Amino acid sequence: MTLLLMAAGSGSRYGKLKQFDDLGPAGEFLMEFAMYDAIKNDFDHIVVITKKENVDFLKNHLIGRLPETITLDVLAQEKTDLPEGVSFDGERKKPWGTAHAVWTARHVINGPFAVINADDFYGQSAYENAAKFMQEHLHDNTYALLGYTLKNTLSEHGSVSRGVCMVDGNDLTSVEERLELEQEANGVIDRHSGNNYTGEEQVSMNFWVCKPSLFDKIESEFRIFLKDEDRIANSELYLPITIQEMLQAGEANVKLVPSGGEWFGVTYASDREKAMKSLQDKTTQHQYISPLWP
Repeated sequence: MTLLLMAAGSGSRYGKLKQFDDLGPAGEFLMEFAMYDAIKNDFDHIVVITKKENVDFLKNHLIGRLPETITLDVLAQEKTDLPEGVSFDGERKKPWGTAHAVWTARHVINGPFAVINADDFYGQSAYENAAKFMQEHLHDNTYALLGYTLKNTLSEHGSVSRGVCMVDGNDLTSVEERLELEQEANGVIDRHSGNNYTGEEQVSMNFWVCKPSLFDKIESEFRIFLKDEDRIANSELYLPITIQEMLQAGEANVKLVPSGGEWFGVTYASDREKAMKSLQDKTTQHQYISPLWP
């Protein structure tokens, strides 16, 4: 089983590359705790998507830490990585987006894989539940989204964007993006739309279980994207939207799987201290060893 970590962000709100911030008790990156949890649940292939200038640094950092039984691929997301027969000669500062980041791994993944953000902590049970789901759905085209309780994913230091899950039983029907969610006395409000929530809703924190069929879908959508000058100038290829399009087209089934765990992230620089304390507490409680890689 493969774990793919997206680590190509710029950390504009955090103030630096948070993927490489030494938040763990022994200076570990947050993504290393994800790798540790995944390996404990029989993942044997780690793929990290990052910027070209970070590939060698990250590969050298991880090779000396991960067990020798783990296959490691560190790949660069590059704007020049385009579908065959397609060229792009325009100006674009941003990368092509999260769906394109996943597509970067199309040559090294040939089975079920989980996708996460490298700068989020998802909880040990999430990897256990993801691994169980992957084993149960080895031979079909069923995807999954690991869900988290909205009220437990908010920040004390500002509004956050979250995808609120719409479900029919345990079937995911859609994910509605809400851009400015904040805690209030009686619940949660999205200041952008004015919508109110109880806080008990399940939300997406971008922990997906996918199949290789996703790569063909991304390429198809990418070809369409590259013909639209407005989208090229102002938008990106988003992984959640691509999966929703597969869902709505009947090209994949998507289940909502409760993560059963705690999530936290480091959106703002002020989240750093809280994240460090949480990792230290979990280590003190023997959920993790220190250093993480003996």
